[in-house]
Amino acid sequence: MTFLHNEPPHPPAVAARPEPTSPQGGEVNRPQERVRVLSVLVEDGSNTLSKVSGLIRRRGFHVLSISVGPSHQPGRSRITLQIDHGHAEADQVRKQLERLVEVIQIEDVTGEDVHSRELVVAKVSASEVKGLVERGAKVLDTGPDGTTVEFAGEGKDVCDFINELIRHGVLDVARSGPVVMRRTA
Repeated sequence: MTFLHNEPPHPPAVAARPEPTSPQGGEVNRPQERVRVLSVLVEDGSNTLSKVSGLIRRRGFHVLSISVGPSHQPGRSRITLQIDHGHAEADQVRKQLERLVEVIQIEDVTGEDVHSRELVVAKVSASEVKGLVERGAKVLDTGPDGTTVEFAGEGKDVCDFINELIRHGVLDVARSGPVVMRRTA
């Protein structure tokens, strides 16, 4: 997850990142043709995520986010990787991952008909809550130091929500990477 404060964010290379902003604070969108999404089914193991992230780090691939969760199959997990590169680099990531014993299946779901969701949890001042709830946020907690809200949606909607938070003086924010699933007919 990524944390934003008043200073520019510097999350780890494998953490989800917000869309970059210009030095003046305006939005800068990442070219979508450079972003690839891979869905990787792996055997559960104590070192599986370390092996996957180590392989990516050693090869120098730029990963925007990694999301991991259990799959519907016992003993297996689903990893969603969002890579900031074109087709050739995504193919290289795929080929390298296929060499890992723990990797069962890899799908490039970029441009496919998928459900894609990300989550944002943010702490804001109480005066900002009404407008955020009108945008679809849900209040999780209210305290003397602020109100915690959550928002889930497509990546673009999450980026728009984070930019709205920044304009209103967000106190703190954490963002997940995407979780994807093919749509059924």
